[in-house]
Amino acid sequence: MTAHGYFGTYALVGLVLLVGAGFVAAAFTASRLLRPHAPTAGNLTAYECGVDPVGEGWAQTHVRYYVYAYLYVIFAVDAIYLFPWATVFADPGFGATTLIEMLAFVGFLAVGLLYAWRKGVLTWT
Repeated sequence: MTAHGYFGTYALVGLVLLVGAGFVAAAFTASRLLRPHAPTAGNLTAYECGVDPVGEGWAQTHVRYYVYAYLYVIFAVDAIYLFPWATVFADPGFGATTLIEMLAFVGFLAVGLLYAWRKGVLTWT
């Protein structure tokens, strides 16, 4: 099938989306029709790693865990940018420019890490 004209490409995208939605609807319908359905009291209870649930479902987590996760994400993104930079750095004509850009990038991250360290965010107490 070829799409001609301005609206032809939109029609093609719409057709692909429609076919995809049809596949999803067919999968859900087949799953609902073919699954066994025999609810019992044991089947309807909450299941958590093989342990019966005890207490409330509300649990508070200290904010420091989120801070460490956020810092990990920042440095993971930093590592993702360092690998392509290392390959481009070896190409002729890109050395000085990419070095300055990467020093600025790592400098911003270092300032953020220094700020977090000075605020006492990185202490585990």
